[in-house]
Amino acid sequence: MFFAPRGRDKRKSFGGPISTEPRINDRIRVPEVRLVGPNGEQVGIVSIGDALKLAQESDLDLVEVAATARPPVCKLMDYGKFKYESAMKAREARRNQAHTIIKEIKLRPKIDPHDYETKKGHVVRFLKAGDKVKVTIMFRGREQSRPELGFRLLQRLAEDVTDLGFVESQPKQDGRNMIMVIGPHKKKAEAKAEKAAAKARGTDQQEAEPAEEQAAQPQ
Repeated sequence: MFFAPRGRDKRKSFGGPISTEPRINDRIRVPEVRLVGPNGEQVGIVSIGDALKLAQESDLDLVEVAATARPPVCKLMDYGKFKYESAMKAREARRNQAHTIIKEIKLRPKIDPHDYETKKGHVVRFLKAGDKVKVTIMFRGREQSRPELGFRLLQRLAEDVTDLGFVESQPKQDGRNMIMVIGPHKKKAEAKAEKAAAKARGTDQQEAEPAEEQAAQPQ
């Protein structure tokens, strides 16, 4: 019986990471392209040699923008400037992006009016801040046989905050609990911008009041 010798697995790894960069200039290896000018004007179908010549004369790059088209679409542009501006836009978008946080509020089916108003106030505050709210009704003992109590309470809460949020996930039973998710009408970034603007207005008002009091004093 023949046994293969032990040793390293000599299986070869083919290929490498797939580049997301478009092909530019001499790396574009097709006989002809559909050329677009630097301002978006349609030049038409030209040979790759003529396209490269136009790019050189214009001191621009020939960039393949639609590789799967027949023929491929290429555009004349300053590729270095284009990459820089794209990176800045992506960085700005990441900086302005705010992740939605899910807050949780727990209620009992037979909650008293005062506690309900307190819990509702928390939900209002979370929604104004642009956060989602997971509302959990906790059933105990015989309350588990009355799920309609929890359902009605969740409906009431959703109606009370309808100006600030919407029911993103309808009430559903989860073991001994009933859960509903309320999403904010405003995005997190919008809520933060409004809060910052309100804070700025408050600061301006505080600075204006001493000036008004000083002006009102007799000279």
